[in-house]
Amino acid sequence: MKKALVLGGTGLVGQQLIELLLQDNHYSVTALVRKALPIQNERLAQVIFNYESPNYELIIADEIFCCLGTTIKVAGSQKAFYKVDFEYPYDIAKRAYLNGTKKFALVSSLGANKKSSLFYSKTKGEIEEAITKIGFESLFIFRPALLLGNRSTHRAGERIFQLFFTKLSFLVPKKYKAIQAKQVAKAMIACMKIDQTGVQIIESYKIAEL
Repeated sequence: MKKALVLGGTGLVGQQLIELLLQDNHYSVTALVRKALPIQNERLAQVIFNYESPNYELIIADEIFCCLGTTIKVAGSQKAFYKVDFEYPYDIAKRAYLNGTKKFALVSSLGANKKSSLFYSKTKGEIEEAITKIGFESLFIFRPALLLGNRSTHRAGERIFQLFFTKLSFLVPKKYKAIQAKQVAKAMIACMKIDQTGVQIIESYKIAEL
């Protein structure tokens, strides 16, 4: 049985990911979370984790799925956003590699580019590059467009965008079409099961095909 470690398990993709992993009898799952999820399963261990004072002994797994992410509005500042979307994932990824993890999956974002003038996209591009340099045997980077699903917290304006991208999806170019969070989670698991080494970047339209 493979040991999977999920970061960001309380988020939109993270919750779907945990549920799908638990449906697969080949996995035992450890979720590092801010607060406990209303899920009980003998193959799930939930750990309240402090990224400011991390217990690195917990960062041991065959496969790590990183779904950490926030928005500048939710975080409160660019500095706080950068901490969640760059510093935390990078710190855990480095430790995971040192602890022997060979496969790592990262949820990034459509438009990630370290040279972008947009702080959000720039940060996503920077974390992609930083984790790429760590040296994982297999690294999968997912760049979803707007995520669809039921969030535990409301993000202003997002419901309007979801409605637009759902009802008028035929007007949206394939690359930019919104995607269900569950589809991203399914793609992450599918890629982990592929015997493929190196760095693989999966754009949103490719995620939808997996």
